[in-house]
Amino acid sequence: MSEHNHPQRKQIVNRMARIVGHANAVKRMCEEGKDCTDILIQISAVKSALNNVGKLILEDHVKHCVTEAVENDDKEALEKLKEAIDKFVK
Repeated sequence: MSEHNHPQRKQIVNRMARIVGHANAVKRMCEEGKDCTDILIQISAVKSALNNVGKLILEDHVKHCVTEAVENDDKEALEKLKEAIDKFVK
């Protein structure tokens, strides 16, 4: 499999690092017995951040990989995109 090098890679990696840090903070909140409502709010924030980074990855994929696949009439790549979108939006 070839390496995917997209313009937003650094931004995606930075966002993922923040998400990991945020998820670890939620874990600490659970360990420390913090208020359930506060924990649920933070979990919602992590889910939203993951969804947003997923959208960014999808945008990069469409702009680069899918465009190239269409130009090369690569039906397999387009089917893989459909499968990925199906899983992402569930």
